Amino acid sequence: MASNFSSPTRPQQAAVQALTSLSPAGAAVRDRVTGVILAGGKATRMGGVDKGLVPINGRPMIAWVIDALRPQVTDLLINANRSHDRYRDFGCAVIDDGDSDFRGPLAGMVSGMRAARTPYIAVVPCDSPLIGAELVQRLYAAAASSGAPIAVAHDGERLQPVFALLSRDLLDDLAGYLDEGERKIDRWYARHGYERVDFSDVAESFANINAPDDKRALEEALARRVRS
Repeated sequence: MASNFSSPTRPQQAAVQALTSLSPAGAAVRDRVTGVILAGGKATRMGGVDKGLVPINGRPMIAWVIDALRPQVTDLLINANRSHDRYRDFGCAVIDDGDSDFRGPLAGMVSGMRAARTPYIAVVPCDSPLIGAELVQRLYAAAASSGAPIAVAHDGERLQPVFALLSRDLLDDLAGYLDEGERKIDRWYARHGYERVDFSDVAESFANINAPDDKRALEEALARRVRS
């Protein structure tokens, strides 16, 4: 079962400040986490376009995601099932799901766990260019304080299941879950003691693209961030 909602208490805020600093503690967190950008879906609601390569303010969307996530992790992988050469141009190793079934984000998590050499992976989608600078550190702090093997972001209204920190010790369990034909990410999380982490103070950082209007809104938000 999920734990009680994890809001950023004063001790947790202090832990995050320590983890995100350039101190040995902050470096230790980065050394324990590999970032995995999930770009392996069909994007059916966007007409099948490769969302990671959709231009946003003159750059492919995944370039914004890479810039936000790279400083927070020791290594960065892109999970993609097409456009491999294009994605390699961003300087990251590209891993696929190992089949052509497009089994969803859990398959990308399995591939990320298999390729990573760190105790944890942090997963994010390729179409959320407003990722916060403290995402991984806050997820890690919550997991460390609770002892949960999974920490998942919550924006104050809903769970954001593809913004998560996961222990690689769960690899065999997750692979078996997929082999059983299961695909529901929330159901798999519920099998484990996951920690919900409050990000309501930066809820806009989870905005993504599912329609042309979403693209325009994100372009405006990115422009505001660059100006600020």
